[in-house]
Amino acid sequence: MKTLKIPEATIIRLSVYSRYLTEIDRKGIVTISSGDIADGVGVSPAQVRKDLAYFGEFGTRGVGYNVKDLHRHILKILGLSSDWSVALVGLGNLGLALTTYKGFRERGFVITSIFDNDPKKIGTVLDGVEVMPIDKLVEVVGKNKAQIGIITAPSAVAQDIADSLVKSGVKAILNFAPMVLNVPPEVELRNVDLAVNLEVLTFNVASQRY
Repeated sequence: MKTLKIPEATIIRLSVYSRYLTEIDRKGIVTISSGDIADGVGVSPAQVRKDLAYFGEFGTRGVGYNVKDLHRHILKILGLSSDWSVALVGLGNLGLALTTYKGFRERGFVITSIFDNDPKKIGTVLDGVEVMPIDKLVEVVGKNKAQIGIITAPSAVAQDIADSLVKSGVKAILNFAPMVLNVPPEVELRNVDLAVNLEVLTFNVASQRY
């Protein structure tokens, strides 16, 4: 793999390519061209070739890409050759939806621990995982060796939860709480603010009026 900086937009598109290749593979298609991929995901063939070129040479000129081989290469690039252990903190409506979303497991993200502070939820079992009290987070996450933490708890406790996740040894945090979290530089942090994304949409729609 080349040692240059890979644009984040490229990584996002690789994820999209991967899901599309999964669909194509299920249909029994053996080879596919960059044009076919582009048509399927809504980008240009040149963009597909440029994104893949960051990581080496794939496919055969005039023939295309072997679907299974290309899919396997992209999964390896994305770090999805093996499963990832995930801890989820906050079992509200969003947390429950994420916990029961089958797409995570299909992509290799396995929720191995769930935490909440509601006595009515603690002790219940979701998809084989018992909901634990938050004060057990460091112990349980460390024992499970979870690499990723997901925060769907209220903003007031999000930083404390992030601190506990860092202490437990997670390497990355996906934060849905609408606030900026402080984590050590060696911990990857991605904030998902649904309101911000909606506001981007409204800006783009409103700007078309002028």
